[in-house]
Amino acid sequence: MQQLSKTQIPQNQINTTTLPEKILQFGTGILLRGLPDFFIDKANKQGIFGGRVVVVKSTAGSAEDFIAQDHLFSTCVRGIENGKEVSESSINTAISRVLPANEAWDSILQLAQSPYFQVIISNTTEVGIQYVAESIVANPPSSFPAKLLAILWERFKNKNVIQFDNKNWTGFVIIPTELIPENGKKLKEIILQLSNFNQLGIEFENWINTENIFCNSLVDRIVTNATAEIKANLPYQDGLAIQTEPYKLWAIEGGEKVRQILSFASADEGIIISENIDYYRERKLRILNGTHTISVCLGYLRGFDTVLDCMQNVDMQTFIRRVMLEEIVPSLSLGSEAQNTAFAHEVLDRFANPYTAHYLLNITLQATSKMKMRNVATFFRYYEKFGKIPPLLTQGFAAYLVFMKPSREENGIFYGKRGANEYPIKDDLAKELAKAWENPATFVDEICKNTHLWERDLTTMNGFVEKIKEEISKFL
Repeated sequence: MQQLSKTQIPQNQINTTTLPEKILQFGTGILLRGLPDFFIDKANKQGIFGGRVVVVKSTAGSAEDFIAQDHLFSTCVRGIENGKEVSESSINTAISRVLPANEAWDSILQLAQSPYFQVIISNTTEVGIQYVAESIVANPPSSFPAKLLAILWERFKNKNVIQFDNKNWTGFVIIPTELIPENGKKLKEIILQLSNFNQLGIEFENWINTENIFCNSLVDRIVTNATAEIKANLPYQDGLAIQTEPYKLWAIEGGEKVRQILSFASADEGIIISENIDYYRERKLRILNGTHTISVCLGYLRGFDTVLDCMQNVDMQTFIRRVMLEEIVPSLSLGSEAQNTAFAHEVLDRFANPYTAHYLLNITLQATSKMKMRNVATFFRYYEKFGKIPPLLTQGFAAYLVFMKPSREENGIFYGKRGANEYPIKDDLAKELAKAWENPATFVDEICKNTHLWERDLTTMNGFVEKIKEEISKFL
C-alpha cells in the first residue's frame, strides 16, 4: 500500500497545499492536530482563511515522519453525535512544514520577519507555561516562553522594515491551549517577567502590551492516535493518522480584532470567540469534568475499567445521567438551564463513544485536587439552592473516600484493593488521606472538616457527614 502523499488528495478538493504560511504553532501533538489544525484545514477547504501552519517541534527527534508524508495526516472522526454514529475520514493539509527547534532555530526566528505571520498557537503541556530565568540568545532557549520571547524580540527589532499590510498592527495574536486557567494571561505575565530578566527595555515591553494580544482559551476534544484497525481501513499508509470524537470546542477570549485575524473561526461552530469565556470553562469543569470525577471511583469499585463500561451498565449509566442532569446542571451559576442541559446530553453522547477507551484509573489521577476544583462548589450550590444535600454527589464522594483507603504502602506509593486486585493511588494528597484512614471511627468527620483539602468545611452541610458514613458502610 502506498504511503500518504499529495497524490492521495481528492482531485475535486481545493488545492490548499500551496497557500502561504500564516500561523506559527508550537507543538506537533495530537490535540493541536485534532483541533486547531482541524479548524484551519476546514476553513482553507472552504476558501475562507487561505493560510497554512509552520510547526515548531521542541521535543527530541526529527521531522522525518512528517516530511515522508508531505506533512499530511488523516483525521478519523468516530463516535456518537445527536444519538447517531459518526464515521468520517479526511486528509488534513494545514501543516506546511515542521521545524525542529534544535536544528532550525535560525529559520524559525526568520519567520518573525514575515508580515503574513499574525498568529501563534501553542500546546506545550501545562508544564510548558512556566517561568525559567534564561537568556533568549541561546540557540534555541530551553523553555517555551523564552522561545516565544525570542520570536517577539526578532519581530520587534524588524518591525520598521517589514512591509505590513496594516501599519497599525505589527504584532501577533497569541493563543496558548495548555489546560491551565487564564493560560493567555499567565503566559503574558511570564513573557514580561522574562523580558525584564533579559533587559530588553521599556519600549519593547510597551510594544508587547499594545501590539500583541494574548488570548485565554479553552480546548475540548478527545484526540488519540488512530487505532490499527482504523489505519488498516485507510486506502494508504499513514503513520500520523489521528482519531477524534465528533465533539469539538475551541473557546477563545477576544474581541473584534481577534475575530478579524482569526478569520478561520467562521468555518465551524466549534470555534467561539468571545470577550469572556468563563461560561464555557465553567460548564466543562462542572458538567464534563465534574461528572467524571464524581463517578469514576464509584464505577471502578463496582468492577468497571472504562467510561464506556460504565455507560453500558444500567445502574452506572443511570447514576451518571441523574447526577449530571438532576444535581450538577441545576447547580450551575452561569448559562441557562436549557443551554446546560443540551451540553450535558452532548457529554453523555461522548461518554458512550464506543471508539474511545477512557480508563477509569487514569481519571483518578490527582482525584483529591480534582474533587475540590470540580465538585465541592457544586455540593454547596445544590445545598444552598434546594436546602438539602445532593444525594448522588454525596454517594460519589463517599466512593472516592473508599477508593483512597490504602491497603499498603511501598516506596512512598499507596495501594488500594478492589477485590483481590491492587491498584495504585496516584494522588499527591494520598498520604494525608491514608493518615486519616488510620482511625476509621473519626475518619469521615476529620476529612469533611479539613479545610486544607477542600477550602470549605463540608460538615456545615446538614446531613452530609451522616450520608457519607452510610454510603461508606456499603463498601466496607
